[in-house]
Amino acid sequence: MTDNTDTSEWIDWIEEAITREFFKFYDYSQFRDIREIGTGGFGKVYRANWKNSKYLALKSFNFNNATAKEVVHELKLQRDVDFHNNIIRFHGITADQDKKYLLVIEYADGGTLKQYLRKNINNLTWDNKYNLAFQLACAVSCLHNEGIVHRDLHSSNVLVHQHNIKLADFGLSRRIDDATTQSPFFGVIPYIDPAKFKKKSSRDPVIIHNLNKMSDVYSVGVLLWEISSYRPPFYTEGESYDVSLAVEISQGLRETVVPNTPDEYAKLFIECWDGEPVKRPTINEVMERLKAILMKSIIMRTNTITGNYSPLPDFDEIIFFRQDDNSSIIDNTSHNSLNSLHGEISQIIANFDIMNTKEIIDTLAADLDLVASKLEIFISKITNEGKNSSTSLRKQNVLDYLSKNELQKDNVPVKISPDEIFKWLLCHQNEPKYIFLLGYFYYIGIETDVDLKKSYELFLDASENMHVLSQYFVGECLQFGDGVEKDEKLAFEYFERVAKKNYAIGQLKLGAIYDKGIPGVKKSSKKAAYWYEKAANNGNNTAIYNLAFMYKDKIGVNRDHKKAFRLFKQSAENGDADGMAMLGYCYNNGVGTAVNKMKAFESYQKAIELGNLSAQYNIALMYEAGEGIKKDIDKAIYWFKKSSELGDKDAVNRLKKLLRIKEDDEMLLFNFNFHN
Repeated sequence: MTDNTDTSEWIDWIEEAITREFFKFYDYSQFRDIREIGTGGFGKVYRANWKNSKYLALKSFNFNNATAKEVVHELKLQRDVDFHNNIIRFHGITADQDKKYLLVIEYADGGTLKQYLRKNINNLTWDNKYNLAFQLACAVSCLHNEGIVHRDLHSSNVLVHQHNIKLADFGLSRRIDDATTQSPFFGVIPYIDPAKFKKKSSRDPVIIHNLNKMSDVYSVGVLLWEISSYRPPFYTEGESYDVSLAVEISQGLRETVVPNTPDEYAKLFIECWDGEPVKRPTINEVMERLKAILMKSIIMRTNTITGNYSPLPDFDEIIFFRQDDNSSIIDNTSHNSLNSLHGEISQIIANFDIMNTKEIIDTLAADLDLVASKLEIFISKITNEGKNSSTSLRKQNVLDYLSKNELQKDNVPVKISPDEIFKWLLCHQNEPKYIFLLGYFYYIGIETDVDLKKSYELFLDASENMHVLSQYFVGECLQFGDGVEKDEKLAFEYFERVAKKNYAIGQLKLGAIYDKGIPGVKKSSKKAAYWYEKAANNGNNTAIYNLAFMYKDKIGVNRDHKKAFRLFKQSAENGDADGMAMLGYCYNNGVGTAVNKMKAFESYQKAIELGNLSAQYNIALMYEAGEGIKKDIDKAIYWFKKSSELGDKDAVNRLKKLLRIKEDDEMLLFNFNFHN
């Protein structure tokens, strides 16, 4: 069979996988601002903006039989490890104008590890370096646990995104390059297991074969040294690696430990690059030792800086860091929390060397996981109920929830702070609900500045993994142009998906859009009433209120004042200020119920307390007329004045009239007293 025939078969496999929706297919025309950012023997890599929302990377290939086969193999491997946060995420496939396929993958904004270290030279603390090293070990461990050997680990194909490690090309680049040219081999000599250098003949002294998991461990050891030194191994400006270096490395040449490198860390990478593979630690051992090094460093530094014991931070919350905070990753805990956990943490620190570190970490991680999961359920509940309508209210709802909900550890209450949750979410982006929560924190500004663009990207990411609440917030962002170009029609499509999943908030949005109409969606009172009814039946308070108006005014439904009254009353009982004001209106005017001025007054008063300021005018009228309350012109003037300050013209006119009447009455009284 010819190479062309084989290549065609592999391409057919890719096309069938797309047809059967094994992978998502991206419409190439939806990509904007496509820029080449890398090239190699395999093809090219581009950065592209997807639907004006977020950047993705597009990876092309110079297809021949070998590369086509390897692309298919890479896709199959990617499917097994796509869940890990330290591995570049595969999003799908696209095809350009020439019908050539490109992989759509996560874009790493920090470039390669080599570039990142050069850019941040002398700016990283040892905890930052431990973070990077640990993340690298975690990613490689994930591959090994899935039976995958990378075989090509070096600082030019380990990427960095948002200051976090992203492993790429696990086994693909090297094998593709082998199929095309041998020249790239020399560029990675320092990272290759020297046990695999063997003499073949005097003319071709070095070959590579049979690379395995321990070969990856060797490469990790070299990368750990590179992280400590900020530079590639055996690097000299203007010079290239050659075969003589490979020979020297095979004979025992290694880089020199950088001064002030912590002993435990240096000992670890020296063991990793041992010339005898059997003497090297496994990648899981490397990972556990890095975890212990970082944990111990943080405990010692926290105790030294504060002079007190502070709660032991969840290890997973600190393995990711932000550049603007890389000088300090200490968990700043309140004084009360410090006291409540003083005895427990003191014992942890005192016995650190003999304790099961993994058990401590796993317990704390489980606590944060539980709180985050419950928080996501809470946000979903209040959003669907319509009690989460403004940014300030949303933020306050989250802060109130976290302050009122605490865990019990050994019968001692332990509060989880918003800061702890935020840091934990930064490094737990492997589930849609946690991707959503991080987006929500950016959306409303909890423990970070509001970042609408970032929140939209996270909502979009989670929505593509069928997280329904994220689909709603993608729609909301599109509706108002929050972090993305405004697109009401596309927003409607997202709300439609959410509504069909029986989410009240999506049904409410459809009702509101049909109520008013938007470009591309015609106004329909009947459809509005239909979706309001659906949302109301699912407990959305705004929908209950809107539906009540439709029954009161005969919009899209037959007029039914009794039903309108019941709905306004239900809305009021749910604590809605507008519903309470309309309940007062019904009692005042006998809509769907008997006239009851006293209940009308009480309802208006409660509406004002709940925040409905328009009810001030109604209360003023009742004080003026003495309906439902004793007549009191001074109080009527007070409430008309409050209402007029809001720009109510009727209130302004009533206020002027009452002030004139009061002035005339005072003049009459004066004249009466004067003449008597």
